[in-house]
Amino acid sequence: IAATQPSTDWHLKENARDHHTSRFSSKELIVRRGQAFTVTFNGTEQPEQSLTFIAETGPKPSKLAKTQATFGISSTVSKESWSAVLQSTSASSVSISISSPPNAVIGRYKLSVQSTSSNSSSPASLGTFVLLFNPWSSGDDVFMPNKAECEEYVLEEFGIIFAGNKNHINSFGWNFGQFQGDILNICLSMLDRSLNYRQDPATDVSHRNDPKYVGRVLSAMVNYNDDHGVLLGNWSGNYEGGKSPSSWTGSGEILQNWKKSGFKPVKYGQCWVFAAVLTTVLRCLGIPTRTITNFSSAHDADGNLRVDEFYDASGNHLDRAADSIWNFHVWNESWFSRSDLGSSYSGWQVLDATPQEESGGIYQCGPASRNAIKEGDVDLDYDCPFVFAEVNADCMYWNYDPATGKKTLIFSKSTVIGQSISTKAVGRDDRVDVTNDYKYEEGSTKERDIFKKARKKLGLEDKFDPTAPTPQEIDQKPDISGKFKVAGPLEVGKELNLILVLANLQSDAKTVHANMTAWSTVYTRRPVREIWKDSISVTLSPKEEKQFPIKILYPEYQQQLTTDNTIQVTALCHVEGGIQVLVQRDITLDNPAIDIQVLGEAKVNKEVDVEVVFTNPIDTEVMDCVLQVEGNDLLRGILEIDVPPLKASEKSSTKFKLTPFETGPKHLLVNFSCDKFADIKTFKMVNVID
Repeated sequence: IAATQPSTDWHLKENARDHHTSRFSSKELIVRRGQAFTVTFNGTEQPEQSLTFIAETGPKPSKLAKTQATFGISSTVSKESWSAVLQSTSASSVSISISSPPNAVIGRYKLSVQSTSSNSSSPASLGTFVLLFNPWSSGDDVFMPNKAECEEYVLEEFGIIFAGNKNHINSFGWNFGQFQGDILNICLSMLDRSLNYRQDPATDVSHRNDPKYVGRVLSAMVNYNDDHGVLLGNWSGNYEGGKSPSSWTGSGEILQNWKKSGFKPVKYGQCWVFAAVLTTVLRCLGIPTRTITNFSSAHDADGNLRVDEFYDASGNHLDRAADSIWNFHVWNESWFSRSDLGSSYSGWQVLDATPQEESGGIYQCGPASRNAIKEGDVDLDYDCPFVFAEVNADCMYWNYDPATGKKTLIFSKSTVIGQSISTKAVGRDDRVDVTNDYKYEEGSTKERDIFKKARKKLGLEDKFDPTAPTPQEIDQKPDISGKFKVAGPLEVGKELNLILVLANLQSDAKTVHANMTAWSTVYTRRPVREIWKDSISVTLSPKEEKQFPIKILYPEYQQQLTTDNTIQVTALCHVEGGIQVLVQRDITLDNPAIDIQVLGEAKVNKEVDVEVVFTNPIDTEVMDCVLQVEGNDLLRGILEIDVPPLKASEKSSTKFKLTPFETGPKHLLVNFSCDKFADIKTFKMVNVID
């Protein structure tokens, strides 16, 4: 090799096209493992057969740890190791095709070349490239045979996240933005800032060939706990000192803020923010990933497959248990094989970056095989009991007397938890229900058998649990039934009309005293502020049903509402001579609508006008109005526009210009906030043409 530094042509365009990495906006070669890429370099005067290549990654590259490979030119591609095949030579340059094995360590590599025939012993550097997981390659652990699924779960930068509650599912768009500017470098620095890397960098890097390992490490790094990761969680309802979790519209801003601040935690996250950021990072590295929303999701803190909720005599939901039932919870599924468990456990794996319970001493969760969850195989790695409980736990509702510490079971239910488990459809903006992939039909004998199997594997069947209700308590039958019916629109700014329906199930008259409360909550159903309370006494004739209308006016709840727009309504009914009956309902109020129109055709590199229209639905002025807009390939960064105050019922129209820079279907995301309404979100598909 001549003493001069060889110049390298990485064939960026062709390699990126072949490796599905064209969406990255990088000047560095980004390729996927188990697949050939072409490199041309000059400055060699030696016979090609005497060239040796060195590819190495991490702080202490070694052959033993598979973080260094040395290979010469051969006539065929090796499946097991790195190899180089000669493409063509000219007087001054050599083109070679380099292949990595399908289980190579991912990350940034240095590539060097050395000649065995000359006396010069030091290798010449050809530069660096980044190697990613390859779902298009059948030898890769993350291989996904369905190409449309690869497109959605690796290459799609737009997502839809489902929220609300089981009676009222709503959704909002999210910009994953895994191919934006610096995101790949930030993802790699997340790996390098993990606890494992800090403790033993060389060993950590050598494990980065394994999607199980990478997924688990990143589930810890997305939250701030333990390792100074990306996002700080906050479920208090008070988000001073940061951005409210519901105000984010994409992961890019969060990851860039983390890096720009010198890796200080970004404030604040809640479950869908953690899950969306993990989706971005894993898609960026090439692991097929999606977000999953579980409605009525159990947080079983003590591992007994049971969640306990406590209410006082007035019907207030007490925030005293470590267990809770969230209106919804969002986690991730990533697709890869499980050689550690056996092929029947391969496929979708649950990962969860929301810091809920420690696993192995730190806040991380998964990968838990979705098939293992469905079959009740809760003894398998990783964190299956916690995930199993999220979709299957039994619920116990207790009356608790703070004065005496006495608790009495009101009722128990085994069919409440884990409903309408949802994800975005492949290739379209629709909801797909995947509940049947997590469990057998609710209430079926198979589903109960799996629950018993899980309890047995966790050793819960044989040991006496002093906190559990007695069989007599569980079997007691109430004399009356109750429910809350919605009677009118569920919209922020309008009065809330409900009906409490009480029915006497017996053939003799019953006297009932009902204590009713309404509290604003966060989406985890944690009570934040009391809105309203009332009580009624009524005598129900045999088999009689009575209705009691409830009206809560907008001014009564407006100040109390959290950014989640959720209210929990409860009636604790004391029946004379019988057991208590708890009636409750979680209500999610919809924000008013906001509308986006693209005025004219969207063409590449041509300005186009966009109009956002909002009508103030309430009879008071709204102020501090801000419009936030983002969209991949439509605008760079985030556009923030201050909107003037709006009088009662006034309509505002805000116009701005876009200059799209890529063709195809793109999504524009809009978030509108003011002093009375938090984070009104909508998105619009914009088809950009040439």
